[in-house]
Amino acid sequence: MLFKYHLDEIKAAANYLDKNIHSTIICFNGPMGAGKTTLISALCRKWNVKDQVSSPTFSIVNEYETYSKNLLFHFDFYRLNSIEEALDIGVEEYLDSGNICLIEWGERIKSLLPDNKYIVEIALNEDDFRTLKIIYK
Repeated sequence: MLFKYHLDEIKAAANYLDKNIHSTIICFNGPMGAGKTTLISALCRKWNVKDQVSSPTFSIVNEYETYSKNLLFHFDFYRLNSIEEALDIGVEEYLDSGNICLIEWGERIKSLLPDNKYIVEIALNEDDFRTLKIIYK
């Protein structure tokens, strides 16, 4: 499935993901600056997150409470130095919690991810649009 959007259409992209993803584990892959955090923030607004959404680049994980989806975990593994670091923060417990886990740079913990997940590939196009590709694995 492909969806093309401009950043000023981010709400439409979040709506598209909401309708087409049916799993608690969602990985967002794409180059630096592709808009992973921006898209996750729009999705969190769609899901009525009570808390302010911010990048967990330094904390690795942010926990949000929502009105419609209970707890939601937002990970950013860009600064991860090893799989052991992910294990130290208890990533397996988060993934097994049954709560939604939105994961940036999930390829850095690929061996820890379950089979039943969605991968959202974000490509930057030359026309300043983004293309989303949703893959279920």
